[in-house]
Amino acid sequence: MVKPLSILALAGLAVAQNNTAPDLLTALAGATGELSALAKLVPANILTTLRSLNNITLLAPSNAAFAKVDNATLSALTANPGLLAALLTYHVLNGTVFSTAITDDSVFAPTLLTNTSYANVTGGQRVEVEKEDNKVVIYSGTGANSTVTTADVRFSGGVIHIIDSVLSLPPPASDALTASGLTSLRGALVAAKLVETVNTTPDVTIFAPNNDAFKNIGSALPNLTAEQVTSILTYHVVAGTVGYSAGLTNGTKLKTVNGAELTITIDDGKVFVNGARVVTTDVLIANGVVHVIDEVLNPNNATIATPGADEGQPAYQGATPVSDAPFTSGQPTPGATTAPGSGGSPNRTTSGLPQATTNAAVKGAVGVGALFGAAAMYLL
Repeated sequence: MVKPLSILALAGLAVAQNNTAPDLLTALAGATGELSALAKLVPANILTTLRSLNNITLLAPSNAAFAKVDNATLSALTANPGLLAALLTYHVLNGTVFSTAITDDSVFAPTLLTNTSYANVTGGQRVEVEKEDNKVVIYSGTGANSTVTTADVRFSGGVIHIIDSVLSLPPPASDALTASGLTSLRGALVAAKLVETVNTTPDVTIFAPNNDAFKNIGSALPNLTAEQVTSILTYHVVAGTVGYSAGLTNGTKLKTVNGAELTITIDDGKVFVNGARVVTTDVLIANGVVHVIDEVLNPNNATIATPGADEGQPAYQGATPVSDAPFTSGQPTPGATTAPGSGGSPNRTTSGLPQATTNAAVKGAVGVGALFGAAAMYLL
């Protein structure tokens, strides 16, 4: 087990070493009423590293944030140095970001989490930062959101924002699909032996059809060959480009793993990929991002959205709906507890992804039973 080094014990030393601005330890010690739980959790080696850095932003979970986490999970985290380091470095932004610089427009800020065992995104795993109702909100893995309760606590190396929930590590793609209720896509990837591909390819953007999208073309699926299924699925995956919603522009062309291109259309705030509408944006995963769409894309029909459309247009002419979601037999369901190594998301609850009801797509949010989200998976 990693033995934490007390922030309080080092605070006096920090004052002596820095006479011009508060040291990180001093700043944290000054907020012990809110941050004592974090102080106890951070191991000595990470404290030493953070103290040596400049131009960083620490997203510091409050005592109330840690109170939401059960003791067994906290004990398991401290017993797993690699996972603990991953979770803590995910709370550190690579750059000083004051609250006054944050606007209503989403920014996907890089963190210090670069360990490829937990993140496979060039430049460090991201969090989404924006202002909502004049409050700074941070979105992390599986759409978990945290609100800044105390902003702009300055220290010599940057700034601290105290947050009300612990961030959630973005999970592997296949686990995110399960947690998000996208079980048809996950089952199709299992059947096509593509789970490892989507989980391990760095810097991916996945346009993930929801279960209704698969049901809508259900009559066509039994007639597809294995090669055709693979071609269709890889047409939904872009490798080498993490296309967060903030970077998608009208007319953008994205080359897929299939080899063919997708076209992004933005019409009155609505985002379409070919003819499918994006209904949920920016589900952060370990190796990139997932956007949920309302139709299955067809590599042989790249028709773009009709101007003024409110929903996606079917790309498989003649296909008729089925009542049961295809490819879901034997797949873990949201909220199911799964055995280690099974690829499912354990102890997770969700009511499914909400559908878009306005011009803007819904953010990548799912209900998460375990606060640490993906961290709980790595503990198994």
